[in-house]
Amino acid sequence: MEFFAQIVDFIVHLDKYIGMIIDWFGNWTYVILFVVVFCETGLVVTPFLPGDSLLFIVGALAAKGELNLWIALAIFWTAAVLGDAVNYQIGKFFGHKLFTKPNARFLKKENLEKTHQFYEKYGGKTIIIARFVPIIRTFAPFVAGMGSMTYKRFFMFNVIGATLWVIIALFTGFFFGNIPVIKDNFTFVIFAIIFISLLPVIISWIIEKRKSKKENKEEK
Repeated sequence: MEFFAQIVDFIVHLDKYIGMIIDWFGNWTYVILFVVVFCETGLVVTPFLPGDSLLFIVGALAAKGELNLWIALAIFWTAAVLGDAVNYQIGKFFGHKLFTKPNARFLKKENLEKTHQFYEKYGGKTIIIARFVPIIRTFAPFVAGMGSMTYKRFFMFNVIGATLWVIIALFTGFFFGNIPVIKDNFTFVIFAIIFISLLPVIISWIIEKRKSKKENKEEK
């Protein structure tokens, strides 16, 4: 039982053991990174896998010469785009069947509801914004597939979101990951990234609110 718990801890906190993985597997590490990011974005049953933190740490290791930055960039981007594409198709063909059980062990209905709320607020841009929000990142393409979003429209948001997510997280790690104050406060870095990504939406919402108030005053 303890051995099983250690394996689960290793998988869930893969970002903490990446140095060990490089020592063990060498260039095969890139394959492992691809699989982890693909599963984290592509399978609704694995939202617990590391995402932002893994990209950040890989960027930091690339800065130290332990991994190739450009190979990591290509690997992560491909895994992120393909993961979302597969997740969309799973949602499209199996989504409603998978969520018929209210207390499914891995497919938590509250996660689905949170993602629906995200769509209510941000529409199609959810696919882009969700890249920076754990759990929502895994469920957003699934819900898009369940809904009425066409694949052509989804794919556009998918590519934009994957590009921004991978570049920002990876290069933040590359340039700043080895600075102690950044390394020790990575959670705040992620919150900053989320805030910056939401800024255009927030500004748009404020403008719409002011416009709506102005129109209401004019009608009175």
